Amino acid sequence: MNSCRTFLTKQVVPIISNTYKKTITTTSGKFQQTEAREVIESTECPKPLTFLTEDEQMMKETVRRLAVEQIGPYVREMDTEGFIKQPVIDMLFQNGLMGIEVDSEYGGAGCSFMTTVLTVEEISKVDPAVAVLADLHNTLINNAISKVGNKEQKAHYLPRLVTNTCSSFALSEPSSGSDAFSLKTTAKKDGSDYIINGSKMWISNSDVAGIFLIMANANPSAGYKGITCFIVERDTPGFTIAKPEKKLGICASGTCMLSFDNVRVPETAILGKLGEGYKISARFLNEGRIGIAAQMIGLAQGCFDATIPYTMERTQFGRPIYSNQGMQYQIAHIASEIEAARLLTYNAARLLENGAPVAKEAAIAKYIASEVAQQTTIKCIDWMGGVGFTKDFIQEKFYRDAKIGSIYEGTSNMQLSTIAKHIEKEYKK
Repeated sequence: MNSCRTFLTKQVVPIISNTYKKTITTTSGKFQQTEAREVIESTECPKPLTFLTEDEQMMKETVRRLAVEQIGPYVREMDTEGFIKQPVIDMLFQNGLMGIEVDSEYGGAGCSFMTTVLTVEEISKVDPAVAVLADLHNTLINNAISKVGNKEQKAHYLPRLVTNTCSSFALSEPSSGSDAFSLKTTAKKDGSDYIINGSKMWISNSDVAGIFLIMANANPSAGYKGITCFIVERDTPGFTIAKPEKKLGICASGTCMLSFDNVRVPETAILGKLGEGYKISARFLNEGRIGIAAQMIGLAQGCFDATIPYTMERTQFGRPIYSNQGMQYQIAHIASEIEAARLLTYNAARLLENGAPVAKEAAIAKYIASEVAQQTTIKCIDWMGGVGFTKDFIQEKFYRDAKIGSIYEGTSNMQLSTIAKHIEKEYKK
């Protein structure tokens, strides 16, 4: 965490110090929060899930401001045009948001996984499509190379991933969705190289990625135990990336089909060990699912925050619609659901940071958060009435963006299946 503190002091504090100091010295509520923090920090009891360290709070405040000021103005344009603007990508790199957990030795911020979760949540309040780029880049690719890669791979790839090169994780194929390990893409040994053939589908961030983690079966006779993870550069001969799919939501996030026609990569391109790609996928997809849960709670909170002021201003029958008890009950219910999803997500993040198994908890967090995001956006459009159904207001975009949460990184049914399997094991002990 020392490298995280150094990073924050150099890059984050100058951005937010004036605003942050002002809020804690002029708002009585903030005084109470400061006093509460002192009490919590002085005790040896376990900390509340929503208690953030100073580093985490600094990053949260900074990302919130960056998202509003430097992503906000582009949101509608990016959604319409179907890609993330280069100034937005540059901002993510320049502010260290594409190397949150990477060690400072490679130019990263050296912060915690929880910091990544908070970053994804805050960006999602403004644009969930941009959050996907930061989320997958940090939780899947950066973390996989940082924790599984050898010394040479870390030195070669991490500085680029932290400073200027986007990345993508390619597992899904046209014939393998929920059954992710029934891969048809193969990697055949040829001397000291491997020849990759096949295709991938629904690959997020692939329109802008320069570095890909590709799952291919190097020993089909061994089934899923032949699956191996390869690091592949975008400009490798035989590797082609199709045009982005036209989607219902998160339209600015590029989702493309990948094709491999005798793509030759050296043996040194293998990440981890031969035949252990399935282990890498299982391990880091758990982290990715927590990241998607963070995206969904940020999306829900962003939509909620954009809607409640309207209910307080919109008058019907001589009074604000918020003052109606029926409205208040609905609003209180949704607020409670969002907070419950947030607690599940933060709990999964804290467990992962402490080295505990998180497969069940990650599945629960993603499942509940994606359900809450859909319910929240539906209700917010209801509360907005007719205007909520128009593109003049952001609620309809949040509504479209929310649907992906129950599909990618494992469908809701697959999360339920994972949860059920863990329950079965627990009761068979």
